[in-house]
Amino acid sequence: MSKLLTNDNNEFLSNLVAKCNETLLNANAAVCFATISKSKQSGETMNVDSIETSLRNGGRISRAEAETLWKNASDEQLQRLANIVRDRYHAPKTATYLLMRIINYTNICVALCDYCSFYRLPKSPDGYVRSKEWIYSKIDELLDVGGDLFGFNGGFNPELKIDYYVDLFGSIRQRYGERLEFYAMTVVELLYIARVSKISVPEALSRLKEAGVRWITGGGAEILADSFRKRHSPLKYTVAEYMDTQQKIVEAGLSTTATMVIGFDETLDERLDHLETVRNFQDATNGGLFSFLCWTYKPYNNELGGEEIGAGEYLRHLALSRIFLDNVRHIRTSVLTQNANALKGLSYGANDFDVPWEDEVTQMAGAVIERDVQRILGYAAEEGFVTNYRHVARQPSAAALHVVQ
Repeated sequence: MSKLLTNDNNEFLSNLVAKCNETLLNANAAVCFATISKSKQSGETMNVDSIETSLRNGGRISRAEAETLWKNASDEQLQRLANIVRDRYHAPKTATYLLMRIINYTNICVALCDYCSFYRLPKSPDGYVRSKEWIYSKIDELLDVGGDLFGFNGGFNPELKIDYYVDLFGSIRQRYGERLEFYAMTVVELLYIARVSKISVPEALSRLKEAGVRWITGGGAEILADSFRKRHSPLKYTVAEYMDTQQKIVEAGLSTTATMVIGFDETLDERLDHLETVRNFQDATNGGLFSFLCWTYKPYNNELGGEEIGAGEYLRHLALSRIFLDNVRHIRTSVLTQNANALKGLSYGANDFDVPWEDEVTQMAGAVIERDVQRILGYAAEEGFVTNYRHVARQPSAAALHVVQ
C-alpha cells in the first residue's frame, strides 16, 4: 500500500482524475448541446407549423414570421404554405400565360444605374430612338403569332417629353384599336417624363389616358429600400417618390402592377422592406395592383457585375412572396430570367407567366429568350399544370384567339 502513496503515484492519480473529469464534462456538454439543438429545431418546426395553421384559417403572416420562414422552413414547407394562399384565388394545378414583347424604343438614359447593361448616354454613337414604323413592325410580328400584350421600356431620355409619348401611344391605339394592350411605361419613367416636361404627374397621366394608355407597369422598383437605391440607383427616386407616383396612377383610374428584382447584394431586411411596402400599398388602395412579378438580376455587361443567384433561391423567394402578399391575386413567375426553372415556380405559388418574345434590356445582361411556346408549356405540364391563354386585349385578333393552349 505504501508504494501507492508515493509522490509519483499521487501525481499519476491526480492526472487520471483530471482526465476523467474532463471526459465527463465534454460528454455532458455534448449531451447538453444536442438537447439545445433538438429543442431549437423543435421550436422552429413548431413556429412553421403554427404559421401553417394560421394560414389554413385565413390568417396573414407578419414580417417576423416571414423572416422565420425564410431562415427555417424547408423548400417543401414553403411550397405547401404558398399553395395554401394560392388556393384562395386559383384552382389547384391550373395556370395562365400570355405572349409578350418588350419594345425598347430608345436606349438613351441618364439614370446611371450600376446594374444596367442597356443604357447609353446622350450623344453616344450607339444611342437610338426608334421610328414608328420600326415599332409597328415589332407589334405586327407578335400579333401575327397570337400575342396581344406589349410593354414599352426606354429609360430617362431627356429629349423625349410628354408630347412624344402622347403622339406615339395615340398613334398605336388609333392604328391597332382593341386588338392589343400595352404597358406604356414604368412608374419611374412616368415620374421622370412629368418632371422633364415640367408638368405634374396627374397632368401627365391625364394626357396619356386621353391618348389611349390604360397601363403603367410597376417597373423600376428593383428593391424598394432607400438603402439599396442609394447604393445602386441614386437618381431613380426614393421609395416615397415611387409609391406616391404609383398612388397617382391608381387615382387616375389606370391599371398598374408590382415588380421586384432580386440577386444584387440586397439584404433579407431590404427584401422584406420591399414586400412590406407592396402589401401595405395594396391594402391602402384596396387592390390597386393587378399582379406581382419577381425576376432575377443578370450580372453581365454592366458596372455592378457579380454572380447570378441559384434557381433554388429564386423559387424560395417566389414562395415567400406568395405567402406574404396575400392581398395580390396574381403572382407571376419569370420565364425571361429563369427559363424552364420558371415553370417550377407554379409549384411555389405562382399562377401566371408570359412567354417573352423580346426584351433587349434583360437580354443584354445575359437573359436567353426561348420562343418555343409548346416547349415552355411542356415544362408547365411536367409540373402537373393545365395552362390557358390569358387574353389582355379587349378584341383580340383571330390569331390571338387560336393561340396554342
